[in-house]
Amino acid sequence: MRFVIAALFTLIFTAALAGDFEDGVAAYDRKDYASALVKFRSAAQQGNRDAASLVGMMYNEGTGVLQDYKEAVHWFQIAALQGDRSAQLGLGFMYGKGQGVAQDYKEAVRWFRLAAKQGDARAQHNLCVMYLKGQGVLQDYARAHMWSNIAAGNGYETAAKMREFLASMMTAQQIEQAQRMARECMSSNFTKCD
Repeated sequence: MRFVIAALFTLIFTAALAGDFEDGVAAYDRKDYASALVKFRSAAQQGNRDAASLVGMMYNEGTGVLQDYKEAVHWFQIAALQGDRSAQLGLGFMYGKGQGVAQDYKEAVRWFRLAAKQGDARAQHNLCVMYLKGQGVLQDYARAHMWSNIAAGNGYETAAKMREFLASMMTAQQIEQAQRMARECMSSNFTKCD
């Protein structure tokens, strides 16, 4: 009997959680941003990481609310710590630009890396840029090329152009090393990328 009650409670809770999120998406699509924010916040407070990420995005972009980078960081952190790669990418940008937090390139790299390891091509490209510029990491053209190669392979066109630019500054041996590193990174499911 306890199992049945627990299962029923879980089913009702999950339906309510999904309901708020879905209602938020519908309101957002209607451009009823105030209602969307209320529904997304409710779902986020019940543990929905997608909803938390969307609340962060709304504050970051000023969609239906006054733009508030600190509030965006707060919601992105909630979602990012639950593994949401969009929120991790968002935090990478926030730390990289110093929006809502003190600018911290190492922290930006940390969040970009987490999203990149989940296959986010924009995060992979941003890691390339961080290695190219030596922001938060030691400058490393081979590692920059590796990340641009991976991002380009995931369809990010800007990364393909960056890869060509990087190759123009590298020797044939360095390019070969970067390509080998990219293959190893991808074949290890992003566990051997550093």
